[in-house]
Amino acid sequence: MTGVGANADGGIAHGAMLVRFATAVLGDAAAELTAARTAIVEAMGGAALTDTAAVAALFNAIDRVADSTGIPLEEKKADVTADFRAALGIDAFAAATEKGSGA
Repeated sequence: MTGVGANADGGIAHGAMLVRFATAVLGDAAAELTAARTAIVEAMGGAALTDTAAVAALFNAIDRVADSTGIPLEEKKADVTADFRAALGIDAFAAATEKGSGA
């Protein structure tokens, strides 16, 4: 990223706005997500918001695919998912018992 903080733009047009949207998608402030969406629509149009949301969703999907293929689970994810992994019996799956699985 080029720049630091809220004004970082990655060297692309509307970059800071896109970073704001991505940060809002990952956050839990509904008002900030609404404001980020509105800013994108006003600056780039509704189609750009659709594309931006699709890219964010794709990154979420890619992460889920990576996790499901047995890529080691990060320690933070292991900690916050321990209860429901145990409840679902996921830790008993073959991939979870392989060396280096992270589970």
